[in-house]
Amino acid sequence: MLIETHYKINLGLHVLKKMESGYHQIETVLYPVYNQRDTIEVVRSDRFDFEIVNQDFEIDPEKNIVVKAYRLLEKNFNLPPVFIRLVKNLPSGAGIGGGSANGALMLKLLNSLFDLRLTTEQLHPYAAQLGSDVPFFLSDYPCLATGVGDQLQPLNLDLSAYRIEIAFSDIRISTAEAYSWVTPQIPLIPLSELIQRPIQEWRSVLVNDFEKPIFSRYPQLEFIKEDFYNRGALYSAMSGSGSSVFAIFKS
Repeated sequence: MLIETHYKINLGLHVLKKMESGYHQIETVLYPVYNQRDTIEVVRSDRFDFEIVNQDFEIDPEKNIVVKAYRLLEKNFNLPPVFIRLVKNLPSGAGIGGGSANGALMLKLLNSLFDLRLTTEQLHPYAAQLGSDVPFFLSDYPCLATGVGDQLQPLNLDLSAYRIEIAFSDIRISTAEAYSWVTPQIPLIPLSELIQRPIQEWRSVLVNDFEKPIFSRYPQLEFIKEDFYNRGALYSAMSGSGSSVFAIFKS
């Protein structure tokens, strides 16, 4: 069985405060995008095996989120051994949730392949164990994410009339490091209100709090954003903690 994943962009991202646990409270709008995808294929096998294609660095297979997803369900449902083939077309560490999408879609694929009959709500606890933004990818609609990014509220937001472009770079920014550069603050207007404004106003009101410190360290990313605007983008921003930069154009 084969499934294609997708990625997300962040429409605004506010880092509100740091909690005693060390995690940060945030608010952001997560929007799914389907113009580039990874592919996951799973087939029954005599023994467990995992292959990854197009990844330019080595990693212990057991640390890959796709394998972690399999192990989670294997504990509770005694899954048979499988061969997993993951074809990477989306870069890792780019702030677009490519890995999180792989984890979520792997759960859905296994649920279907082995007829586990788990609802989306029942898959959520497994997804949350894989990462705070993994549950978002179990569904295909925009959400306002709060808490540590794990509290999701569906939004009536449709950008299908627009074209979304994304630029990737070789820069890799660790999430922990990115948070250490940000000074948390509560915005005057919550993102839930700002996102309701016309897209023509987003450039002046939708802010990603990671951009200022990251652009000061990696000015080439700010150049990409400005280049998008010079080409006529209605809105451009860095996604998540970077380093990808996306833009929304009139179709």
